[in-house]
Amino acid sequence: MTTFDVIIIGGGPGGYVAALRGASEGLRVALIEAEQLGGTCLNQGCIPSKTYLKNAEILEEIEQGKQRGILVKDVEFSMEGMVTYKNSVLKNLRMGIQSLLKARKIEVFNGLGLIKNSQEVEVISNNEKTTLSTKNIIIATGSRPLIPKVEGLENVQYHTTDTIFDLKTLPKSLTIVGGGVIGVELADVFSSLGSKVTIIEYSNRIIAMEDEEASKALHKKLHDKGINILTDHLVTSVSEENGCKMLVVEKKSGEKDVISSEELLIAVGRTPNDSATKHIDLAYNGAFIKVNDHLQTNISTIYAVGDVIGGYQLAHVASAEGLTVIENILGNQKKMDYSIVPRCIYTNLQIASIGQSENDLKDKGVDYTVTKYNLFGNGKAQTLGKKDGFVKVFTDSKYGEIYGMCMVGPYVTELIGQGSAYMSLEGTVYEMAEMIQPHPSLSEIFMEVANLSIGKGVH
Repeated sequence: MTTFDVIIIGGGPGGYVAALRGASEGLRVALIEAEQLGGTCLNQGCIPSKTYLKNAEILEEIEQGKQRGILVKDVEFSMEGMVTYKNSVLKNLRMGIQSLLKARKIEVFNGLGLIKNSQEVEVISNNEKTTLSTKNIIIATGSRPLIPKVEGLENVQYHTTDTIFDLKTLPKSLTIVGGGVIGVELADVFSSLGSKVTIIEYSNRIIAMEDEEASKALHKKLHDKGINILTDHLVTSVSEENGCKMLVVEKKSGEKDVISSEELLIAVGRTPNDSATKHIDLAYNGAFIKVNDHLQTNISTIYAVGDVIGGYQLAHVASAEGLTVIENILGNQKKMDYSIVPRCIYTNLQIASIGQSENDLKDKGVDYTVTKYNLFGNGKAQTLGKKDGFVKVFTDSKYGEIYGMCMVGPYVTELIGQGSAYMSLEGTVYEMAEMIQPHPSLSEIFMEVANLSIGKGVH
């Protein structure tokens, strides 16, 4: 029987990154993946959605070009062409991961991983079973779309992120159940392509976990594009009539309505994949595997990372957790720090946050100061024609320590890394105010908001 230092079940951003680091540190690593390398992020999530969001951005910029004196006539697009391009991006990235794994001599098993005990994993492929022995196991099996219990839904053909990116015909209308990150991003995409889009959200606002002012700004942007947003609404039943999906929705006040559309997307969240762990006695927090600060389960040789443990269901968090587990397997006793995690929404009006939100600070009773700077005063934002947005910084009222930031505007999902650096190095707004930023650039908003925060506003 082949014995490894570590067996990793799941080839997504948590699993394959851990495999690469483990092999670099001299460990003998096996990686088990039942489907495609790259996991949900690469194949059905982050990468497909950002590819489509770029398509939407191009179309919007062509339309906005009229204001700059740029006239483009008879613009057409092909959904089949978009699918083909998306698939080429995914293929290239999968090949890249495969090459890295091969170069570091990581043994990859295509099949379903099943943990038999604390030191054995069974691989099931084409009805054949192979048992592998190991000193450590990392569970990185990810998640799948959560399907809510709604009357009639099982009898209706609907989409999730597993299928929506393979549509080769643009739907005339699309209803999206769920106003979280996935829901708003895909609403933005299909609205830009020309579909009539409706978002149905049970909470009182879209992206309910993020800054309230950011939520309102995005709501206005999507509404101005013609997207119908129904918050405080619950879907009570679904049916199909003459090729249309009919959703009965109910307001919290009890008032009911019917929403009709050609296609239906369910985007209410994700639930962990637990097929690998059904035969071992792991501790759980609800549906998620329970781990300690070192990402170790109640069985000392078994660790878990990514969506299966809940918390931030983000690819970059899963990767950080995978790297942390390898350090612990090597005996370095490293803990995960979740206090500085970038959270990004890639709609045309982007949103990026890091650290504690204003609601977090209020709930904790912390003495804080909030300072806001509008992008309208930024020269680069004006040249881009994307002057909607703002940056807010939450700081300690006495010493200027940065508790958190929220940014709304163009390319803020790239800019938030600078905020992350300040916070990681325990920088204050005083140091941020002194940082010389290039001009003209969007990054000048850091200098501007920091100077405002210390009472020395420039513009």
